[in-house]
Amino acid sequence: MIDDNTLCLKPFFKTTVSSSLQQIFNEVHWRVLEVLVCVDKEFMKSPLKDSRGSWGLCGKKANAAFAEVLMLRGHKHYRKYCEPRVVSLGPIHHGKSKYQLTEEYKLMLADKFIGKTGRTVEELYGIIEDNIKELRECYDEKVTRKYSDEDLAWMLFVDGCATLQFIDLVAHPDQKVKDFKIKNDQVAFVEQDLFLLENQLPYQLLDYLVTNTQNSEHRESLKTSIQSFINMHSRPVEDTKPPSDEDTKPPFDENAVHLLDLLRKRLLGKTGKEEDSTEEDKSGEKRPCCFWKTVTDKHSSKHKKDKKGQNSRKDWHSFRNVQELREVGIHLETSQSSCLGEIKFTKKWNFYPGILQLPPITVDDSTGPKFFNLIAYEMCPDFENDFGITSYISFLDSLIDEPKDVIDLRKAGILRNLLGSDEEVALVFNEIGTDLVPNPVMYREVRVQIQNYIEMKSMTWISQVIHTHFDSPWTVIAFLAAFFVLGLSVVQTVYSILAYY
Repeated sequence: MIDDNTLCLKPFFKTTVSSSLQQIFNEVHWRVLEVLVCVDKEFMKSPLKDSRGSWGLCGKKANAAFAEVLMLRGHKHYRKYCEPRVVSLGPIHHGKSKYQLTEEYKLMLADKFIGKTGRTVEELYGIIEDNIKELRECYDEKVTRKYSDEDLAWMLFVDGCATLQFIDLVAHPDQKVKDFKIKNDQVAFVEQDLFLLENQLPYQLLDYLVTNTQNSEHRESLKTSIQSFINMHSRPVEDTKPPSDEDTKPPFDENAVHLLDLLRKRLLGKTGKEEDSTEEDKSGEKRPCCFWKTVTDKHSSKHKKDKKGQNSRKDWHSFRNVQELREVGIHLETSQSSCLGEIKFTKKWNFYPGILQLPPITVDDSTGPKFFNLIAYEMCPDFENDFGITSYISFLDSLIDEPKDVIDLRKAGILRNLLGSDEEVALVFNEIGTDLVPNPVMYREVRVQIQNYIEMKSMTWISQVIHTHFDSPWTVIAFLAAFFVLGLSVVQTVYSILAYY
């Protein structure tokens, strides 16, 4: 039996197993796994102390994305939506007793991943250790101060390998997750945990592990697996359209921050170039240039000088819920795109009825945590963005006040309810839609068009007549029959007059 006193991190990599580690993995798999478990247990004796409520600034590389959720910490559903259910990744929740069991699963997954890379443990770990200064800068200093470079490198190494192996298993149905004795419900919980803001790993870390895989076929497979995994959580379940070139293109760009960032870009239909490019205004100041234009001085002045004299108060007119939109003759339709930005308002025959087109969305147990964490990500102090997810949820929340609204959205094919009752769906959007401040420019045109339509009295009268007198097929048939009888009466009268003369 291996002496427990020799199982600290440095001796393990630098003295105890200085010979070929790959050969040890191949020949004595479970013995090495036992060593790894012991190493990890030794490492977990010094968990991170609670640093919640801190407002320390992060480092240089989009580090707000790796700080704790600060802006929404006072939200009554914070624990429900932000804390991992089964697995912790990274330093924020590491060491908590509720995640001890999954630490051993992570080591098993990491072992499987390393075996496919064509490299030894020492080689892959060395790459992470050589870049640990850069990776440390991805986190808030208060989150990582308790860890030495070696401890942090080991943690990120194991978590990164395990994450990539898990994604590869989930993305390929032919591979069996059950071989690791992970049940379907646990798989679903782990997938949900991978998109929590406080559970994110730097995308740089995943990039290091993937690009240093010697097997080129496996390297490309890993890139495709990440793309497929993001697609699984961004496209509606019922979306059976074949993937486009953009869907099959691996999202391995140098500007990615983490998996949650990739998910946001995919949901909003953005590419790395569109998200991170900048444009320079007349003052010489660089401003973000996103898929949707952000709120800038230029847009604010244009907003004030609208030719129609529309002011900001009209733009911010509160939206009616679905029931009230129906009362004025506005119908719901599914847009052709799954991009959350594809919300449009048109009028059939350029007159009546009004048609509000919304992208399809599937609501299940992961919807609340996923969007809540995306909103928290957009609220990070040093993440410059257009609040695309926040604006979308705010818009959708303005349409959903009661279960009847959810029913109408379901009937229109916009919302697919895999959560349970319609009351639960309405509750989810009301919970995550609380206290949001959306981008005033986003959906501005749609809001104005809806408001203009509502203010047209003729549309209201037409809608009231239709809903009052033609709310069922029988009333329509009765009207047509009465109209036909009236027509016959007119014709008979005309013939009688002509016969008289």
